[in-house]
Amino acid sequence: MLNIVDEFSREALAIRVARWLNSNDVIDVLSDLFILRGVPTHIRSDNGPEFIAKAVQAWITGVGAQTAYITPGSPRENGYIESFNARLRDEFLNGEIFYTLQEAKILIEAWRRQYNTIRPHSSLGYRPPAPEVLMWPAPPAALNGALPATSKPAQPPCN
Repeated sequence: MLNIVDEFSREALAIRVARWLNSNDVIDVLSDLFILRGVPTHIRSDNGPEFIAKAVQAWITGVGAQTAYITPGSPRENGYIESFNARLRDEFLNGEIFYTLQEAKILIEAWRRQYNTIRPHSSLGYRPPAPEVLMWPAPPAALNGALPATSKPAQPPCN
């Protein structure tokens, strides 16, 4: 699994599940995230072969980000992902048996969504990092463009 976590918001941005992962998989996941969220200033990772590959380093530099590799044998330098990996293992993986790769992908993605939208995080004041937003239907008057009689028109901005 390739786990990508936003250090600031603690949101699990992606979990790529495969029998093996290489540098092309890392580039694929990161490019999707960069398109959706923009290019970050830094990308922190361990020194695994898929991250230190010249193709990944060149791609990250080419999009304008910098790498922040942790010292080999020092997982404490990447505490956010280590904490996330522990939660994933303790709360989910230790209680599951996957019979197919597709089953693993579906169930892990469901857990990631629950982790981001429902599960409280103590570091965030016991709120989820990306809570679901419910959109209630607009009142009928707003649907046809009419304002209630008690509403005042918006004031023009002051210059």
